[in-house]
Amino acid sequence: MKNILVLCTGNSCRSQIAHGYLQQFAGDKAKVYSAGIETHGVNPKAIQVMAEDHIDISKHTSNNVDEYIDIPFDYVITVCDNAKENCPYFPTKAERFHFNFPDPAKATGTADEIMEEFRRVREMIKTYSASFIQIHLPA
Repeated sequence: MKNILVLCTGNSCRSQIAHGYLQQFAGDKAKVYSAGIETHGVNPKAIQVMAEDHIDISKHTSNNVDEYIDIPFDYVITVCDNAKENCPYFPTKAERFHFNFPDPAKATGTADEIMEEFRRVREMIKTYSASFIQIHLPA
């Protein structure tokens, strides 16, 4: 079983969404963790937008990357430039990957427009996550 860490700035939106999709697509082939350089709590809109796609992340917690320093990760995926630039060194063989997804928490406009941005970013992350698992953890 592979260990995958998804890393973001606050572990509230993008990394939580990626965590949900990566775990769904990987099944029992991987244990997925998510963390942040800081912890901001799981964004309620991220929980809502994932529930719309039948994935429950409501029990996820916002964790600091330091909590996982002793886990031998195989893959570390940064989902924002800030996390990539500030990602700590892990004393493992972890391969690093990066994709700078837009931050839906910074969306402005009406409530509907903000949720549309969450959905747009969710779909980007879903596509990336499915491809990542297909390439790195083939059946």
